[in-house]
Amino acid sequence: MIEIKNVSKTFNKGTVNEKRALDNLNLTINDGDFITVIGGNGAGKSTMLNAIAGVFPVDCGKIEIDGVNVTRDPEFKRAKYIGRVFQDPMKGTAAGMQIEENLSLAYRRGKRRGLGWQIKAEEREIYKKELSRLGLGLEERLTDRVGLLSGGQRQAVTLLMATLKRPQLLLLDEHTAALDPATAATVLRLTREIVEGEKLTALMVTHNMKDAIAIGNRLIMMDRGSIIYNVSGDEKERLTVEDLLHKFEEASGTEFSNDRMILSR
Repeated sequence: MIEIKNVSKTFNKGTVNEKRALDNLNLTINDGDFITVIGGNGAGKSTMLNAIAGVFPVDCGKIEIDGVNVTRDPEFKRAKYIGRVFQDPMKGTAAGMQIEENLSLAYRRGKRRGLGWQIKAEEREIYKKELSRLGLGLEERLTDRVGLLSGGQRQAVTLLMATLKRPQLLLLDEHTAALDPATAATVLRLTREIVEGEKLTALMVTHNMKDAIAIGNRLIMMDRGSIIYNVSGDEKERLTVEDLLHKFEEASGTEFSNDRMILSR
C-alpha cells in the first residue's frame, strides 16, 4: 500500500512565478491497483509522480510505501521501491551501452554492487526470455547499442527495465505521448500485459481519455494540485468521455482546457 497524506508543493515560492503544484493531496494506492490519471494542463499529474519518486522535497505531508515513511528519502533511496517510465523515450536508457548492459543495470537495482566479470550466461538467458515477450526481435540484438533503436523500441526496453525486478510501484508518465500512434498502441499493449500479468501496482498518467477509461481498475482526475474525482469498479466501466468532461466541469467549476485530451476523444 502507498499512502500520500496532505502533501503540498509550491514552486518559486515568494516570487512572481509562484505556483501551487500540489494542494493538500491525499491518495491511497492499494496493492495491485492500476490507476490511470487524467487532468488538464498544470493539474499536478507529473508533479505528483515526481513527489512520489523523490525528485524534489515536498513542503508538507507524508508519503509512505508499505508503512515505510519515505517523505524525506532522496530519489536514489526510493529507486529500490519504484520503477518509472518517462514521456521521453531517451530518458530511461543509456544510449551508449548495449541492450544487455542496460538490462543488467535494472536487474541489479537495490542490490549491492561489487567487482566481478561481465554478464553471465544464465543472466543473458533471462534477458533473452524477457525481451522475447516484447515481440520486437530484440532478444537477438543483445549486444546492439540502445542508441541504434527506434524511439518505440527504446521505450519498450525502458518498460522492461522498470519492471524487470518487480517494483512496489510503477510510475508511467505519459509514456506513449511522444510515439507515433501505431508504436504507442504497441507500447500500451505491452504495458497492460506486463502490469496486469504480473499484478503490479501502477500509476499511469495519460492524455487519452479513452485509454484512461479502458485501462486499469481505477481512474483519478486532478485539477489545481488536488484529486477532484476518484472512481473504480462498475462505475468506472460505465464511464464515457462525455461523463468525464461533465465530472470535470462539475467538480472544478470550469471547462476542460486540455486540447490534446479533448482531441483524443
